[in-house]
Amino acid sequence: MRLDDRVALITGAGGPMGKAIAHKFAAEGANLVLTDISGNRLNQSIEEIQAEHPNCHVVQQRANGIIAEEANGVADFALGSFGKIDILVNVVGGIRSKELYTPFLEMNEQQWDDTFALNLKSGFHLIKKLAPGMLERQYGKIVNISSVVFGGEPGQCDYAAAKAAVASWTRSLAGEFAPHVNVNCIAPGIIRTSVTDRLEPKDADRFTAASLIKRFGEAREIADVACFLSSDEASFVTGEIIAVSGGNHPSL
Repeated sequence: MRLDDRVALITGAGGPMGKAIAHKFAAEGANLVLTDISGNRLNQSIEEIQAEHPNCHVVQQRANGIIAEEANGVADFALGSFGKIDILVNVVGGIRSKELYTPFLEMNEQQWDDTFALNLKSGFHLIKKLAPGMLERQYGKIVNISSVVFGGEPGQCDYAAAKAAVASWTRSLAGEFAPHVNVNCIAPGIIRTSVTDRLEPKDADRFTAASLIKRFGEAREIADVACFLSSDEASFVTGEIIAVSGGNHPSL
């Protein structure tokens, strides 16, 4: 199995994408530390993984990763449980508004700040805490989640800019942590999650039309790429931004 005996910490593990990544990693032999802001969603993920992958050693801790104390608590819990973290997948992110689209001139400063915090702070805290151990052991895989909209999306200036920051940050860290820690980024297109349930039909049609494959992506398709980037098959891959978007390619 590709992740046999590796230990992976996955944030946002109660949501569709994080849960799919956890299932994939468990199937590939990894032991897991899962965290999410929702204890109920996290418990459901744990129950499903334990039922489907009984040989996987999986532990959990609920946390709001934006808060340094809670994120650091997850990292300490993970290291206390397994003694190391080989793989960190930063899934936490999203749109910090009830509305999927907010024109920039109607956006307040709080929404701007909250969106950047949601998409960057959890990864910031956990990488600061866990990367030193990876560098000391001369082994580690970090996978960040950006978005295909990092190239710009009208009505989502805050989200697109935050995801562009994730992509840029990934490349900066890849240079700083080379040659022993691989840092890569996935830029999903429109993936079937709770967000797609909130899309207006015209927006859903626009996203699928932009895809060469003409459909929404599935969370498992993100998990497959995350697994590759977290495995030794990707040992010569670092600083990459991989679009998983049906051909809808992000660019600045």
